[in-house]
Amino acid sequence: MKPTANSPTISIPSLAAPPVAEFAMLEALGAAPVAIGPAKPLVGPAAVEESVADAVPPAADALVASVLDMLLSEAEVTSVPEDDAELALSIALEVAEAPDAVDEALDDAVEESEAEDEDEIEITSNEGSRGGENREQSGLQGTPDLESRNMASASNAPSAGKLWGGRFTGDQDPIMTQYNESIYFDRAFHSQDIRGSIAYARANVMTGILTQREFSEIERGLQEVLKEWETDKFEIQAGVDEDIHTANERRLGEVIGKDIAGKLHTGRSRNDQVATDMRLWLRDQLDELEGYLVDFLKVIAARAEKEIDALMPGYTHLQRAQPIRWSHWSLMYGSFFASDLQRLREVKARVNKCPLGCGALAGNPFNVDRDAIAKELGFDGLIMNSMAGVADRDFVVETMQWGSMLMMHLSRWAEDLIIYSSGEFAFVKLADAYSTGSSLMPQKKNPDSLELLRGKAGRAFGQMAGLMMSIKGIPSTYNKDLQESVEPLLDHVKTVGDSIQIATGVLSTLAIQPDNMLAALTPDMLATDLADYLVRKGVPFRETHHISGQCVALAEREKKPMDKLSFEQLQGVDKRFEKDIIEVFDYQKSVEMRSAKGGTSRSAVMEQIEAVKKALEGGR
Repeated sequence: MKPTANSPTISIPSLAAPPVAEFAMLEALGAAPVAIGPAKPLVGPAAVEESVADAVPPAADALVASVLDMLLSEAEVTSVPEDDAELALSIALEVAEAPDAVDEALDDAVEESEAEDEDEIEITSNEGSRGGENREQSGLQGTPDLESRNMASASNAPSAGKLWGGRFTGDQDPIMTQYNESIYFDRAFHSQDIRGSIAYARANVMTGILTQREFSEIERGLQEVLKEWETDKFEIQAGVDEDIHTANERRLGEVIGKDIAGKLHTGRSRNDQVATDMRLWLRDQLDELEGYLVDFLKVIAARAEKEIDALMPGYTHLQRAQPIRWSHWSLMYGSFFASDLQRLREVKARVNKCPLGCGALAGNPFNVDRDAIAKELGFDGLIMNSMAGVADRDFVVETMQWGSMLMMHLSRWAEDLIIYSSGEFAFVKLADAYSTGSSLMPQKKNPDSLELLRGKAGRAFGQMAGLMMSIKGIPSTYNKDLQESVEPLLDHVKTVGDSIQIATGVLSTLAIQPDNMLAALTPDMLATDLADYLVRKGVPFRETHHISGQCVALAEREKKPMDKLSFEQLQGVDKRFEKDIIEVFDYQKSVEMRSAKGGTSRSAVMEQIEAVKKALEGGR
């Protein structure tokens, strides 16, 4: 029976290509043709007949011939998958034994197929919608929805466009294609991937793999591909461009021809390729982060020097402790961030090692000059073990450990400023550029910039800990788990870079309130100075500590500040107090007394400022 104009179109979503026998059943009912995909080896009618001849009772010969005729003639195909020959036989035998029952089953199958088709459309629609929402939330632009990617995947055999497809014969699950691909985030490495490919191709001229003309064509083609990326004209092919390496090589083949482009990957694996891309990219990013951190430290040092005369309470346990300079507080964090700068430079040295030429794991079989490749790419040296070259993600973990420590310091710095900017303290005032308001309370001015710095520290910590958990259990050498190092690295680096820039902006525009700082100082904060006074008169500190404590208790009982106690009251505590005791109650004198290196005196603070400035030297 031929299909009619009103025949239903039947799709079977769970199969890449419907079984030929079922196709024949649907054809017999007048269903529109359904494409048969080339998932299995194809054979002609004679081979099908031969494959079932021994199993067919003589009485069924006519039925088998009829089924085969319908499969191969009315369906207008010339071959069927050989594995479906038994299905053809099964249908023939069932029709012979119970044709009425088979007719009933065919009707049920049509209804079930139509219901499945409706379900498939609904599920695909929902998945596409959710995919769009997820892309918006993640900030990934230009990512096709699931439906379009599934359509692209279904139309391509697994070997089409893949760097690994030769041994595969079955179609890939579209969800697996999406799950496996990394192009929509590792596209960030497009320029590094091209730089590495050019260096590798140049080295392969020396091995004889490429002629000079072929290398020139590869270099020209890759530069053209790079220009497409830079001008946002590169078109990613969904379901084909699995990753940045596949995308670039696929496009190179289109530009210069596959005969030459196909030689580029000789002796190279995506294992050493992605490790190279990541190191090149990260090296560039760490240079930028170093620049941001240097700028931040310059602002810290400049403000510390300019505002050195401002005094404020120093805190322990968030309780007022001793007078300090505002600059001294700033330089505490300056010291932390200077150490972060030093650690960053150490991390950069370990990142800047070349894995290209390590192959999949065992090395390069064409004696490629890895030293020449490393030199061209600006690496400081080689990773000397090829297995380590592809297995290592320590450089990613270490970067995140560094970033997490920096974010920890930024979080503590932000927390102090959140407190100091509150109405209860009012030591500092944030610029409007780094504050927000309330949707309900018009008077509010919220330190959102600082709160986000504090909050994003947790994000950075999570990325670092999560990657370590992903890596800790995998065997040597490369495993696909390592793909999970890319997305957190990209976000971590961006988070840290943005955070340093926000911190720099906050500090550059921050206004201090010196009068409020000074007003927050209280005489009891000089209790240690009182003890030191008696120490200078030869009294053991443990005893003077006790005596000073008695003076504090006396002031509390008298409900007056310590500096308002009379000389007679102080002598009542200890006769060794003399008339000059009143000079102790001087905040400026108190900070100047701490003149040892690292202290809060003017000279000590100036020395710290110079130390921060010196830490900035010897960078990139």
